[in-house]
Amino acid sequence: MEEEIELYLEDANEHMDKAIQHLNYELSHIRAGKANPAMLDSIKVDYYGTLTPLNQMSSVTTPDARTLMIKPWEKTVLHDIERAIINSDLGLNPQNDGEQVIINIPILTEERRVALVKQVRHEGELGKVSIRNIRKDVNDSLKKLQKDGASEDEVKRAEDRVQKMTDDHVKKVDELLHKKEEEIMTV
Repeated sequence: MEEEIELYLEDANEHMDKAIQHLNYELSHIRAGKANPAMLDSIKVDYYGTLTPLNQMSSVTTPDARTLMIKPWEKTVLHDIERAIINSDLGLNPQNDGEQVIINIPILTEERRVALVKQVRHEGELGKVSIRNIRKDVNDSLKKLQKDGASEDEVKRAEDRVQKMTDDHVKKVDELLHKKEEEIMTV
């Protein structure tokens, strides 16, 4: 029974870590007023009839805090890249100089910053809910083990460890949110 409990706890920790990774991924796509190549990860370009991720057909760099430079490996796709960025929901205005696509990131308005902070908090809440659901699932599994013969003390200790794990992961979520909010609100 003890090995089974350990497996549940390891599994829970792994799933909670994945929830944190997912939150980090989602937060990286929220624009903070600074140029970040990850902002363009969701862009897919029509490349010879196939929708191809932008980062698989070009290099994306940030020469300064407000500029993204996209240098495709084939110059023939410059206009396709430009069109894909314009048609995305990012609200960016790309410029093509014949060699690369340049995107100047506009400064965020106060109103837009507040909306982005709300979006960040929403993503954080989804992350916390995910972590709490993992805790609930593990606790339910532990209760079943107790019915199947695991000692009450073992189950109680395991539940305490799951709660500590949950608290640690929720704290990580709060730290990520605080860092992202600070990044957005910094002018």
